[in-house]
Amino acid sequence: MEATVTTGTEGKVWGGGNQPLGASYGKLMMWFFIVSDALTFSGFLASYGFSRFKNIDTWPIADEVFTHFPFLHGVDAPMYYVALMTFILIMSSVTMVLAVDAGHKMQKSKVVLYMFLTIIGGLAFVGSQAWEWATFIKGDYGALETRGGQILQFQDTAGKRVALADFATPIADQRTTHLEKNGIWYQGEGSLPNYTVQEVTQGFLANDNLLIRSEKINEAGEKVVLSRAASVEQIKKAVGVVEGANLIHNEYGNRLFADFFFFITGFHGFHVFSGVVINIIIFFNIILGTYERRGHYEMVEKVGLYWHFVDLVWVFVFTFFYLV
Repeated sequence: MEATVTTGTEGKVWGGGNQPLGASYGKLMMWFFIVSDALTFSGFLASYGFSRFKNIDTWPIADEVFTHFPFLHGVDAPMYYVALMTFILIMSSVTMVLAVDAGHKMQKSKVVLYMFLTIIGGLAFVGSQAWEWATFIKGDYGALETRGGQILQFQDTAGKRVALADFATPIADQRTTHLEKNGIWYQGEGSLPNYTVQEVTQGFLANDNLLIRSEKINEAGEKVVLSRAASVEQIKKAVGVVEGANLIHNEYGNRLFADFFFFITGFHGFHVFSGVVINIIIFFNIILGTYERRGHYEMVEKVGLYWHFVDLVWVFVFTFFYLV
């Protein structure tokens, strides 16, 4: 039986040494990475969505959590800084497009300029995200937590949020008398909140215009505010003071919100930081003329694919965490 040798188009496709779909090996591998990474982020966001709708009545309201803007302390600016971060990252994607286009035209000076602007945009985003994390961890108003894990926030009868520092009454106890300046302190003690439950409770009972705002959300999408009598009864169930958010406690509401926030935004931030590092390496290679000698700027195009993917992922993260 004679072997048949296939010729023509089929032989060219499977003969090796060609570029399927007109893409080089490096581009195809980048696309494979992007697809796999997209599936990873999809799983994280799907988990976030399931957890959120399972706890929809206690999920923090984004407009009440992300209200800070650098150098504008005390100014209520909900979502403004997050919107600015998003704008910066999208603009860095625009400069990356311009860098890739300049590379196709072999315009080295323009590639250098646009890559530099892309790097600046990436650094600005990572720095902004670090500031947002620090503000989120530090907290703003503070709250109490019951044994069952419910968060008790405070507001006055006019509906304005009230911080613990505004009404907590200091009580002299071991925390204030056993200080290092007196020669006695707790060596093995971890960080403590600024106030005790007793100090917050005493200050609350002394101010009749204060009410407790629970973590529960009503059908109108607003936090449920208890009556004064119900507030007095509820505060007796408090067992701890919560200031800010971490992986265990969260003054803004359901603790899962903080867990997902740190994990997903941190994972995305790591991608952006990695992209900035790669962009810096390629930036210096451009200056040294590495790609001019190769006769093409394909490496810029490949890292551009990664950068656009990172921007696109942030659009979904921004939508899930801040808008929906």
